[in-house]
Amino acid sequence: MKFGNTCCTLNVGGRRFSFSAEMMKRLPLSRLSRLHRCVSESELLELCDDYDRDSNEFFFDRHSEAFSFIMLYVQHGKLRFVPHMCELSFYNEMLYWGLESADLQLCCQRRLDERMSDCFVHFFPEEAPRSPEEPRNRWLERMRRTFEEPTSSVAAQILAFVSILFVIVSMVMMCASTLPDWKSAETLDQHRVIEAVCIGWFTAECIIRFLVSRDKCEFVRRPLNIIDLLAITPYYISVTATMLTGENSQLQRAGVTLRVLRIMRIFWVIKLARHFMGLQTLGVTLRRCYREMVMLLVFICVAMAIFSALAQLLEHGLDLEAGNEDYASIPAACWWVIISMTTVGYGDMYPVTVAGRVLGGVCVVSGIVLLALPITFIYHSFVQCYHELKVRSARCSHSLSTDFIN
Repeated sequence: MKFGNTCCTLNVGGRRFSFSAEMMKRLPLSRLSRLHRCVSESELLELCDDYDRDSNEFFFDRHSEAFSFIMLYVQHGKLRFVPHMCELSFYNEMLYWGLESADLQLCCQRRLDERMSDCFVHFFPEEAPRSPEEPRNRWLERMRRTFEEPTSSVAAQILAFVSILFVIVSMVMMCASTLPDWKSAETLDQHRVIEAVCIGWFTAECIIRFLVSRDKCEFVRRPLNIIDLLAITPYYISVTATMLTGENSQLQRAGVTLRVLRIMRIFWVIKLARHFMGLQTLGVTLRRCYREMVMLLVFICVAMAIFSALAQLLEHGLDLEAGNEDYASIPAACWWVIISMTTVGYGDMYPVTVAGRVLGGVCVVSGIVLLALPITFIYHSFVQCYHELKVRSARCSHSLSTDFIN
C-alpha cells in the first residue's frame, strides 16, 4: 500500500474524493481513521468494498450525496440532512462513517428524534474490529462488562440487582437510625453491623471495577466513581476517628464534622444512576446543557437584583418607621423574590402596600417567563440524550447477546 507518500482516493457510489494521507488521519470519521491504520489488504477489505492497489483507490458502495454532506460537515462543522432523503437513511450513513446524532444541527436532531420515535427504530453502529486477545485480557474484558454494563449478561443483571439491594438497605438503615426508637444500644449495634456489610460490598465493588478498568486515570475522573469515593470514604474516616478518640469522647459527642461525614452516605442514592437510564440521562443532560443552566441562573440573579431593590424601597425604604420589617434589607427581599419567581410562595413574608403588591405580580409573571425560556433547549437535549443512551444500551445488549448465542 502507498499510505504516507501519495494521495488516497475514496470512490463513494461512483464519486471520487481525494485526500492526502495526513488529512485522512485528521478526519473525524472513525472508519477512515481505521482505514489508515490498516497494514494489510485483507484488513482494508473489512472496511471498504474494494481496493485498487495501483491507483490507491478505495471503493465504498454507499450514498455519494450523503457523503458529500458529511464532507461539508468536516470542512465547516455543520451537519444537516440531505434534502429529499429519508432521515433514517442518512443517519445510517452517518453511523457507517463513524458519526453520531449529536453531530447534527439541533433542527435536524429534532427531526431525527421524531422520526425514530414514530418508527421505533434502533441503529447499531459497527464497532472497530478487535485484535486477537489473550485469555487473560478476554477475562478482564468480560469482568469489566459485568461490572460496568448491567445489561451485558445475566451475571451483570444479578450483580446490578444485588448492588441496588445494598443501596436500598443502606438508605433505609440511615433513615431509620435517626428515629428516637432506634437509638438504643442494641439497635445501634445492629445498625453498625449492617452498615459495615454494605460498606464492605461497595468497597469491594469499587476496587474490582478499578482493577479491571482499561484506563485507571480515566476511571478516577468519572463523576460516578468520584461519587462512590465520596460515599465510601466518610465511613472509614468516622471509624478511624472513633478508634482514635473513643466511642464516648468529647470529640465524638460534639463532633459536627463526623456527623456531616456520616450524612454524606446519602450519596449512595446516586449510585442508582449506574443502573437506571433515567438518572444517566439526567446527568448527561445537565452536563451538555451547562450553558443553558448558567443562562437560567443569570436570568434569576438579574431579576433578583432588580426586584429585591424595588421591593425594599416600596415596602420599607419610603417609610422607615412604619415600613414592612420583613423587607428591611435587600438580601432579605431576595428571599421573597426567589420564592415568588418560582411560584412557591411560602407566605412567610409578603408585600402589604399597593405598589408592593403590583411589584409582586410583575415579579411572579417575570419569573414564569424567565424560567420558561431555556426549558425548550433543556428538554430537547434531554430527549436527545435519552435516545442516545437507549440506542447505546440496545446496541450493547444486541452485540453481547449475539456473542453469548455464538
